[in-house]
Amino acid sequence: MRVLVAGASGFIGSALVTALTGDGHEVVRLVRRRAESPDEASWSPAAGIIDFTVMDRVDAVVNLSGASLARLPWSKSYRGEILESRITATRTLADAMRKARRPPTAFLNASAVGYYGDRPGELLTEYSSAGTGFLAEVVGRWESAAGLAPEETRTVVFRSGMVVGHGGAMKRVGTLTRFGVSARLGTGGQHWPWVALDDEVGAIVHLLGSSLSGPVNIAGPTPATADRVMAAMAERMHRPHAFGVPERMLEVALGRAADELLLSSQKVRPQRLIDDGYRFRHATVESAIDAMLTAPRTVAR
Repeated sequence: MRVLVAGASGFIGSALVTALTGDGHEVVRLVRRRAESPDEASWSPAAGIIDFTVMDRVDAVVNLSGASLARLPWSKSYRGEILESRITATRTLADAMRKARRPPTAFLNASAVGYYGDRPGELLTEYSSAGTGFLAEVVGRWESAAGLAPEETRTVVFRSGMVVGHGGAMKRVGTLTRFGVSARLGTGGQHWPWVALDDEVGAIVHLLGSSLSGPVNIAGPTPATADRVMAAMAERMHRPHAFGVPERMLEVALGRAADELLLSSQKVRPQRLIDDGYRFRHATVESAIDAMLTAPRTVAR
């Protein structure tokens, strides 16, 4: 396949490009500067500018664009950037696909488990209802923008959990652990949806060749609590995990991000992915952390 990737230089995008090219696919990267080679195409998502003819030359589009949720704190202006960066990028791609003479056959748009909101005690699948909160609102509008793609294009919105690898939220967890300040966050009993980087990328590649459309959860098959994640990191890095940080302290320090990222509970099951035959390489968060700590650190392009 010839795959157009938006967000190709990021944490997940760079790993995805490596996997796709390794499998013999051709990748075209969207870049926010002048294209310098045949495997690049330029765009300005904030301005809604893209050469829509690039859509005639690709079989599928994967959109990973969006301001990082791991950048803290979430000021009012940054919350606006989190929302607008996702909607404008997705809408720009969908508009370009509608203008193409031969639209791509598949559009895979990133999404997030934030769709479900804080749901302690519930098992959440793709058939669960939307939750409430800032991230639930962002994801709802993000997925609606993806729905603007042409009817003939199979559209998937993949709702990812916390990706366990050298980047994103786990980069911050690793830094805290390395300096000996791994801690129980709040009660520690809240469920954190996680997925190994290998499986995040593997699931996206799987979805490119699948017939699935609509929402698909990408999360590890074995649920884990926040305390289990933090303790596993500390154990493997030979660092202490001996104290707790009260919820109130986290809320004062990080504001809304504490409630939405650290303290919310989401026991997410990747039901449709499992039913479609995807086999996870890392079934537990401990296995995912082991893979992360032994993997070479790569520099994104």
